[in-house]
Order: sequence, then structure tokens, then C-alpha cells
Amino acid sequence: MRLLHVDSAITGAASVSRELSAKIVAAWQASHPGTEVEYLDLVAQPPGDFTFDAMSLRLGQSEGLSEAQKRENAVTERLVRQFLAADVVVLGAPMYNFGIPSQLKAWIDRLAQPGYTFRYTANGPEGLAKGKTVLIASSRGGVYSTSDMGRAMDHQENYLKTVLGFFGITDIRIVRAEGVAMGDEARTQALAAAEQAIRTHTAT
Repeated sequence: MRLLHVDSAITGAASVSRELSAKIVAAWQASHPGTEVEYLDLVAQPPGDFTFDAMSLRLGQSEGLSEAQKRENAVTERLVRQFLAADVVVLGAPMYNFGIPSQLKAWIDRLAQPGYTFRYTANGPEGLAKGKTVLIASSRGGVYSTSDMGRAMDHQENYLKTVLGFFGITDIRIVRAEGVAMGDEARTQALAAAEQAIRTHTAT
């Protein structure tokens, strides 16, 4: 089994999502001995914004590429192949301004390649990355999951579930710590709930 561990928080050692993603990986390895882990830090190794030069692979262009297009294609192909090779993906995904970090969005933009992670058919789009398990280490300073207003403001977990579903992934498990900026007691409770979710989601 191959596991891809991805972190995207810009706060380093102070990051809750990085703490949770590391615990998820450790728990998964304990429950699934022999799992091979590959690590990708999108802050230390940013994929770069999705620019016009990076569009040639998506558009099927292969002739007359500029040097910039060739470089961008190489980055995209490496990231796509790395993602597709994984059986399990652990995503460290904090909420920034109601969404995800720009580094994580750039990575997803690279993965969204027709013919690789999805394709269009006469019946509509079809995901090509089926069969994977994705565990999302979700951290939020506030609380968003318990009210209609909060859920309406959530463009973090909702977006990730939408785009991963578009890729054909149906086994998406959320390990959530929310309210971590609302005082010490709230943070402690949030981390305890997240650790219980880790135990649940890595046992099977």
C-alpha cells in the first residue's frame, strides 16, 4: 500500500493541520503495517500558480512548446503521477479565509487533468482516480459545522469533497479540529475530538 502525505499549512510547527496529518499517517501505518509513505510539503515545494504556460498539457498541446511550457508540464506530470500512484492520500488542509491555502489549490489545479484524473463522456464527466482513500486533516479557527450559516461559509471541506468526488474518489474521511482559536478549552476539546476521529478513520 502506498500513502501520499500532503501538507499545505504555512504556519510550520504551530500548524494544527500538520500535527493532525502526521498523527493520521502514524495511526494508519500502525493499523496497516508495510504501508510506504511519500511526503509532499506544498509550502517547501510549491507547485506554482496554474498559469497559461501550464495549460498545454490540459489542452493536449505537444508540439511547438516553449521552454516554460515544457517546465510546467514536467511539474504537472510529476504531481499527477505521484497522486495516481497512491492508494491512500492524507491531506493537511487548514481553513484560510473560508477556503484552502493557495498552495493546496495550485496542487489541485495541477491534478485536474483530463485523461488523467477525469474525462468527459457522452454521459458527462467521469472520475479516473477511483479506489483511493483520502483522509483530510481539517483545522479551523472557528466553528462551521454546527450551523447553517457556518456550513454556508465553508469553502474548505466542501470544495475538497467536491473536487475529489469529481476525480472519482468516494472514500473521503474528515478528521476535523474546529474552534482551535476560541480559547484553550475549545482547542483542547477540538484536538481530543480529532484524535478520536483519527482512531476511527484509520482502523479500517
